[in-house]
Amino acid sequence: MGRNPTVYDVATHAGVSIATVSRVFSRPDTVKQETRERVQASVDALGYVPSGAARGLAARKTGVLGLFFPGLDAMDDISDVPIDGEDDDASRTTIIRDVGGVADTRPLNLYFDEVLRGSELEAWRNGFVLLVGVGRGTTSAETVREMAGRVDGLVVLAGSASEDELAQLARRIPVVVMAGARGGDTFDHVSVSNSEGMRALVGHLVDDLGVHDLVYVAGSIDSPDDAERWGGYRSALAERGMPAPDAPLLRGDFTRDGGRRVGRELLASGTLPRAVVCANDQMALGVIDAARIGGVEVPADLIVTGFDGIDAGRLSTPRLTTVKQPMELLGRAAVQLLVRRLADPTRPAGSVRLPVEVYLRESSEPA
Repeated sequence: MGRNPTVYDVATHAGVSIATVSRVFSRPDTVKQETRERVQASVDALGYVPSGAARGLAARKTGVLGLFFPGLDAMDDISDVPIDGEDDDASRTTIIRDVGGVADTRPLNLYFDEVLRGSELEAWRNGFVLLVGVGRGTTSAETVREMAGRVDGLVVLAGSASEDELAQLARRIPVVVMAGARGGDTFDHVSVSNSEGMRALVGHLVDDLGVHDLVYVAGSIDSPDDAERWGGYRSALAERGMPAPDAPLLRGDFTRDGGRRVGRELLASGTLPRAVVCANDQMALGVIDAARIGGVEVPADLIVTGFDGIDAGRLSTPRLTTVKQPMELLGRAAVQLLVRRLADPTRPAGSVRLPVEVYLRESSEPA
């Protein structure tokens, strides 16, 4: 391969200054049309490709937005990738007989997938590239700091970094917090109607189905979304004169495996509640897994509900009653807030709260 053409080559070929070539790419409206066309002809003739890194340094912009999602379930399965060398023998094929087994109940990050899709779409629509970072435990804060040095703005899942850490980042780049209600901070926030959705769902169980024996399965203890959903659960019971504990008695950590564990505990107790209200769909599907294995019929013996509206709940047997949040729109709204902040850094911090829908399906009501 020959030497890649440079901006100097383009300037010489077009008979203009380097500054003019730079303006054609960065501020084309300041260059005469005739000159722009001559520079573009030289670019085409030489095969010149502008350096994104160089333009980013000059403009002090990267053209990249960041999305940080900590604690993905899939990180538990990360292992070394076996690379045997340069053997490209595509004829090696293995046939695996996989019949008569049980359903694959490994946890899937479907909530993350939907939010990521929305974030990518909105970033692309606004001319940005999306950089995604994940982390767990002590690596989370370090990952966020490293990402901040590579992006123009950062969307961070609520609870994944302390307010002090976010405040330090916000001195350098715009920060948008996703999920959970906005407190006394000065960041832009985007969230969904967690409390209202859970109140409506529990109200339906009590008022329409006559359920008075419910238990709540919480997610992660540091999740703002879970705190809001628990608050909505308690409010719905209080409005109807029904008691509720001060704190959730059961936790499944937002995973399907955690939901199966909780389900097994309930079955082992010998006394089942009439309804299990889970803080997300994956835990609810795990409870259904445990019920099926334990010979408990859903919903005849046990009503199970979730929150999120992931596709797995729509495809499960029975299909899952849930509160559906607009996950893709959540990702798009977060990036849109970030783009607005980049365009106007002095605008007041704002909050976007997206509506939810309650889907009543067979896990709470027979067909």
